[in-house]
Amino acid sequence: MMEFAQQVAAGFVNGCIYAMLALALVMIYRATNHVNFAQGEMAMFSTYVAWSLLQAGLPYWAAAAGAVVFGFVAGALVERVALRPLHDAPILAIVTVFVALMIIIQSAAGLIFGHESRSFPSPFEGWGSVGQGLLSGHALGTVAVTLAVLLAMSAFFKFTRLGLSMRAAALNPLSSSLSGVNVGRVLMIGWGVAGAIGAIAGLLAAPVVFLGPHMMAGVMIYGFAAAVLGGVDSPVGAIVGGLLLGIGENLLGAYVTGNELKLTIALVVMFAILLVKPRGLFGGKAIQRV
Repeated sequence: MMEFAQQVAAGFVNGCIYAMLALALVMIYRATNHVNFAQGEMAMFSTYVAWSLLQAGLPYWAAAAGAVVFGFVAGALVERVALRPLHDAPILAIVTVFVALMIIIQSAAGLIFGHESRSFPSPFEGWGSVGQGLLSGHALGTVAVTLAVLLAMSAFFKFTRLGLSMRAAALNPLSSSLSGVNVGRVLMIGWGVAGAIGAIAGLLAAPVVFLGPHMMAGVMIYGFAAAVLGGVDSPVGAIVGGLLLGIGENLLGAYVTGNELKLTIALVVMFAILLVKPRGLFGGKAIQRV
């Protein structure tokens, strides 16, 4: 029974990281109807920025804040420089740009910082543990940060003028523009927020998977699968999908398939959801006027 509880607790914590990355993917999809395949690499590079600031002598929270700001600016620049000129381009061209961006960022990180894996500190290690070691300090911090980000994003979209403008621009850009909303600026900010959330996910993942140019490759697959499971247009679905995937793949890996096939489980889940319920568990229905 204790082993089962440990697997559930570990899966829950992993699911929080998947949920954060899925939330970033969902934000971009809601804004532009595109999937940013370079989201994981952008998160990885932001984490390297935090590592560089730590090496320069800054305290952890200052370095983390710098990484989040960098993630926001990088996300906004990607929308402005790479995506906006392709507004009327075929979908294959946009996918090609995102895949190229993923490879460019990964290669640039290896060129600048090196290809070796590095340890990355966690600010939550002093928190102790809960339940006879079920949740470590870093695990508790990961859960707390995930809840804080989810609450902050919910409040942002419901109670702030900018958040309401972003929702309106995502649902109907033309009507929003006619109502005085600067749709281009709002979408750019949306990409920036997604980049900041991705940076937080990278900061939470690095103490577990170690910092390296490929650190987010597997996590990105899990995040994408979580977004598909919950619904690529549902922020709540991103969180629920990440938690379900984290717990499910941990239990299946421990008791059914073995840990070496855990990544395959995410791909199978994604494939099954696309076949059975393409819009995910919480995805909205597509409505089209005829």
